Amino acid sequence: MPDYDVAIIGAGPGGYVAAIRAGQLGLKTAVIEREELGGVCLNWGCIPSKALLRNAEVLGLFRRAEEFGITFDNLRVDYSTAVDRSRKVVGTLTRGIAALLRKNKVEHIKGTARFLDAHTLSVAPEERTMTAANVIIATGARPRPLAGLEPDGQRVITSREALALRDAPGRVVIIGGGATGVEFAYLWNAYGSHATIVEMLPHLLPGEDEEVSRLLERAFTRQRIAFLTGAKVQGLQKDANGVRLTVEQGSETKALEADLVLVAVGVQANTQDLGLERIGVTLERDYVKVDASMRTSVPGLYAIGDVTGIMLLAHVAQAQGVLAVERIAGVQTPDLNYETMPRATYCHPQVASFGLTEKQATEKGHKVKVGRFPLTALGKAQAMGDTEGFVKMVAEAEYGEILGVHMIGPEVTELLGELSLARLLEGTTHEVGSLVHSHPTLSEALKEAALAADGQAIHI
Repeated sequence: MPDYDVAIIGAGPGGYVAAIRAGQLGLKTAVIEREELGGVCLNWGCIPSKALLRNAEVLGLFRRAEEFGITFDNLRVDYSTAVDRSRKVVGTLTRGIAALLRKNKVEHIKGTARFLDAHTLSVAPEERTMTAANVIIATGARPRPLAGLEPDGQRVITSREALALRDAPGRVVIIGGGATGVEFAYLWNAYGSHATIVEMLPHLLPGEDEEVSRLLERAFTRQRIAFLTGAKVQGLQKDANGVRLTVEQGSETKALEADLVLVAVGVQANTQDLGLERIGVTLERDYVKVDASMRTSVPGLYAIGDVTGIMLLAHVAQAQGVLAVERIAGVQTPDLNYETMPRATYCHPQVASFGLTEKQATEKGHKVKVGRFPLTALGKAQAMGDTEGFVKMVAEAEYGEILGVHMIGPEVTELLGELSLARLLEGTTHEVGSLVHSHPTLSEALKEAALAADGQAIHI
């Protein structure tokens, strides 16, 4: 008889959510974590970065205060206090996870797990041996080093070291213009840093709709955040005064000098030292290969979250964790649709999206119609004094099925839920357009974009 019905290796967003759901379903469950509950996301990623970004938003409002008839003298800014606040937020949430595990009768084991066989784990440092009928690998991923840009924790750092800095850097070059890169550029720029992003692809946030990326680039130019797109780092030299990078952009070679370099491109799965080779788990590009139920190639063994390489987002890991546990428990639940998973970036303006871009929809053979609504035409955005952005809805031309939504503007990350639900329920532009929204709210932009797709927008 195994010691546990389910053992989960890793207590990040996927692992701890899977553990709680397993407890709710009456499964005897243990979760093994070598560091802090919540994993990288809660401790050194999603949560502390968003706390710091909130500070940047507040600071931005102070600097615009005169527009609102508010004047003051001697504005003082303390970045270290912002960092302290972010760590306080982290502490509150990690304690909350511990309480939820206890509430759901999940055993939390502190240590490092390794497979002895498919259903037996050894947990260091106590060398405790435990067995489980099912094991879920939720060990996440870590930054992938680039040749010549290996982090040293001082001049060349990853996002983890970046979140521990007590002072905003004077001059910083950020390698990678994805979500992590643009968020740190916005944060440090708000605190007076001179930030330059180097992105290999043609646009910042290259995975987003091109119209969104272009507007973000214009916004960053106005904020004096520098960026080089279509650019590659060819070399790096360190000395006592900082770092000098050689960057190739098209036919030009440019030199960038900085105090610090943040490498924010790519991750690699945490699969080493688990003993996976001993039990025959199939890997693809170092990620654990899984099926639609999150099963690996070994019976009774599952994997969720970043270690699978499937959409490296915390909320995706959580959904995968719930799915895996429900499949273990025999609960009938539908497969996950990764095409409709929401994406959110918390720079300013914020970026939020799900589904197909206009280009992707066309390439897949869909006949599409597109509705756009600029926030300049929205009463709430005008009242807030924050009108930069738009909502773009991509829909199937004949019946109005929503294929994707792409937004940029203030607090647009909070608008994803309504349209994600509409997509889940196979809603159409007609249905979203006919829904009455409170006035004045930012959510009215969703209605107007849906109406615009059908040629019926009221306010443009």
